[in-house]
Amino acid sequence: MKKLWISFAVVLVFSFSVLGWIGTRIYQQMPPLPARIVDTNGTVVVPNGDIGRGQNVWQALGGMEVGSIWGHGSYVAPDWTADWLHRESSFVLTEWANTEFGKPYEQLSPEDQGKLRGRLEQIYRHNGYDAASNTIRIAPVRARAFESCLTHFSDVFINGNSAYAIPSGSVSSPERMRQLAGFIFWTAWAAAAERPGDNISYTQNWPYEPLVGNRPTGESVMWTGVSIIMLLAGICAMVWWYASQKATEPVGPIPATDPLGAWSATPSQRATLKYFWVVSGLIVVQILMGIVTAHYGVEGNGFYGLNISHILPYSVTRTWHVQLGIFWIATAWLAAGLFIGPLISGKEPKFQALGVHVLFGALLAVVVGSLAGEWMSIQNKFSDANAFLWGHQGYEYVDLGRVWQILLFVGLLIWLVLVVRATRPALKVAGDQRNLLYLFLLSSGAIFLFYGAGLTWGQHTHLTIVEYWRWWVVHLWVEGFFEVFATTVIAFFFTRLGLIRPAFAAKAALLSATIFLSGGIIGTCHHLYFSGTPTVALAFGSVFSALEVVPLTMVGYSAMDDLRNGRLAPWVQRYKWAIYFFVAVAFWNMVGAGLFGFMINPPIALYFMQGLNTTPLHGHAALFGVYGMLGIGLMLVCLRAMEPLNEWKEGWLRFAFWGMNSGLLTMCVGSLLPVGLAQTWASVDKGYWYARSTDFLGLPYMRTLRWLRVPGDTLFAIGALVLVAWVFAGRSGVKRSEVPIPNGVRVPSGD
Repeated sequence: MKKLWISFAVVLVFSFSVLGWIGTRIYQQMPPLPARIVDTNGTVVVPNGDIGRGQNVWQALGGMEVGSIWGHGSYVAPDWTADWLHRESSFVLTEWANTEFGKPYEQLSPEDQGKLRGRLEQIYRHNGYDAASNTIRIAPVRARAFESCLTHFSDVFINGNSAYAIPSGSVSSPERMRQLAGFIFWTAWAAAAERPGDNISYTQNWPYEPLVGNRPTGESVMWTGVSIIMLLAGICAMVWWYASQKATEPVGPIPATDPLGAWSATPSQRATLKYFWVVSGLIVVQILMGIVTAHYGVEGNGFYGLNISHILPYSVTRTWHVQLGIFWIATAWLAAGLFIGPLISGKEPKFQALGVHVLFGALLAVVVGSLAGEWMSIQNKFSDANAFLWGHQGYEYVDLGRVWQILLFVGLLIWLVLVVRATRPALKVAGDQRNLLYLFLLSSGAIFLFYGAGLTWGQHTHLTIVEYWRWWVVHLWVEGFFEVFATTVIAFFFTRLGLIRPAFAAKAALLSATIFLSGGIIGTCHHLYFSGTPTVALAFGSVFSALEVVPLTMVGYSAMDDLRNGRLAPWVQRYKWAIYFFVAVAFWNMVGAGLFGFMINPPIALYFMQGLNTTPLHGHAALFGVYGMLGIGLMLVCLRAMEPLNEWKEGWLRFAFWGMNSGLLTMCVGSLLPVGLAQTWASVDKGYWYARSTDFLGLPYMRTLRWLRVPGDTLFAIGALVLVAWVFAGRSGVKRSEVPIPNGVRVPSGD
């Protein structure tokens, strides 16, 4: 174990050193944020401070939940960076063509078109930033193009656009609209302007826009090749390593009866039941919000003919859909941590139940308060400053206002204290379990600590810096240390049942954490390729994100181990559906996180795919398929240990399991995948802007593909609703002093 702990520590120190160093490079080389923008005649296009104020307007109206910026955000409305860049450059070409040739650009000969495109590329690739005056200077024709784009965007955000699912009044005044336009213009400028001393833009030439010379860089192609080689090398090494291990690990004598059959739930454990009730309730609301959100994609501002966009606009339903998913998954995991503490130590500290009750109230206040604040922000009920504090920060996955964010951080600290005090007695007991407990406490501390990365930015922080730290939360908190935490909880579950040895469980959990984090920490940078970061982020992100996939290709081994553990004794059948959900986690880890994730992670792939439906394909399969299924599995384990003598109505669980998994798979391969691949073709063929445009998404076959989400969504929703009904009504079965178990084995009563 000592060597494994050293390896784990080396991975952490090395990985965070590299990630921190990349962060310093990002700070040094991010796109400059000018005080103002003027044309070369001295006319002010964007006044002092309007870019920053425009960013705040964008945040308050929903930010990344209304279209996207630099490819990050929602998918119904366009990517505003790409859309602005294409509209502006098209305006310039049209004006030049009419002035010089007396006819539209489309009617010019290829030679004349080429002449104008060459001139256009020259003025757009020119940087124009003057550090001394903190000013960007642009050609007068771009200033006129700005006014043309402002007119179009004002119509979209002030008058509304049903195709984009944007209701009228989303931006409350022309003044605020001009500020928002200044911010969007700046993101488009950074996407085309070349870095000083280089021939690529601040966003690595993203988005693909041939009119201004935005094409894939050589670095994107080269590092894609390197990442694929690293993936293959890593898989080969992992296969050889697995082949070198023992085929089976002796587990010793299997208990004749369920070790938890005589367990009597402690007061704090019983207090976690209401957490699982809330988990179930939030699942229902999230599904409802998901149905409405998906429907906005095909009907704009209506829901089967009902115009509800002024009450529940798309930006609200999508915000709630994303936030509720995070809330219920995190609640299930946190409740599992609270429940397992007394199981580990065999004791319950004084006032532990009170702490669990207090934490529940705090988490409930954060959920309700943050959702209400987000609605009020999007409905223009707050000033921009108050919207950031109490309403909507505008950043996907961390949308909740800063006050609610701080309260959630405090809640996680309370949770950590409760977990530590419940498990501390077990640290005094010598044995193989101690190593597993250290890993459990380390991951619990990391869950508290890494959510704090979301407090590193402020209302006026540069967007590139926000993106760097935001992905610390989304990638390292959710996909990193929550993964380690879950691995240790499952390991404790199997050791507590006597199905695996504590020493083997500790070794397996520590090794899994080391392998996963060796790619996962630095792999965070694969989210940052085109967010105004230097090439070093692309290089490290592409290579290490490929290494993230390596352990996911072998998760079938752990899934089979779980199934074998479930067959070691007849009484284990009572945990059958929890184990099945753990097996589903392995499947979706391989497919959703591994296959669908690597499909979009290489730089050259993401260059054309970022922000298309290939992203929610990966997101749904990984977030719900992995973390959602895991949260449900942990909930079932806790409920079983809470009521060991109840005979569950397993037919309900069977339907819920297969309904959710088959529905999710149908949604992914029947709609999201073909829509995403069709968009990718459009992106490569005509430009990224076209793949996100209503001209393309409104084509008959694209509308059909988007409607094809309905069968999978419906099956998934029914399965989830059956699970929720089971939690509230179908769980209670026959309770006897002695419960018959398959094959005649009987479990003595704990009463």
